[in-house]
Amino acid sequence: MIDPSTGQPYLPTPAYFLGCFDIYDREETLGEELAKFDPNNPTDREILILNYSLSKRWKITHRQKFALYKSLEEALQDGSYDFQALLEHGCQEYSSLPCGWDTMNNPRAFFEDIYRLATTLWADDLKKAETEDQSTWDYI
Repeated sequence: MIDPSTGQPYLPTPAYFLGCFDIYDREETLGEELAKFDPNNPTDREILILNYSLSKRWKITHRQKFALYKSLEEALQDGSYDFQALLEHGCQEYSSLPCGWDTMNNPRAFFEDIYRLATTLWADDLKKAETEDQSTWDYI
């Protein structure tokens, strides 16, 4: 699929849901804001997901949501998918998650919650995309 805003291939993975938590060069702003929440606490986790991962500020099309949702669905269906690896910081990368996220107790639960909430919040967009003829979508 082609990302209409960039003209580049859109190949989403579950990691896309974490981009909003990248505090690289924003430790004093976003980092401090996110430090108030514990991603191991189900209540805090839901706030994080609703206010960041699935926020309306995140502008993507219904087709992109569908593709992203489906990539997460596939990962969750794979019992061996390594969600922990998505949280690990690469020394050569210009990104970082909040302190302690790399030792989250149950990364799969975090992504299960994203899926559960996206199923509800994105229901209209997902339904719209699902009813379209996907063979007419712009693909690479």
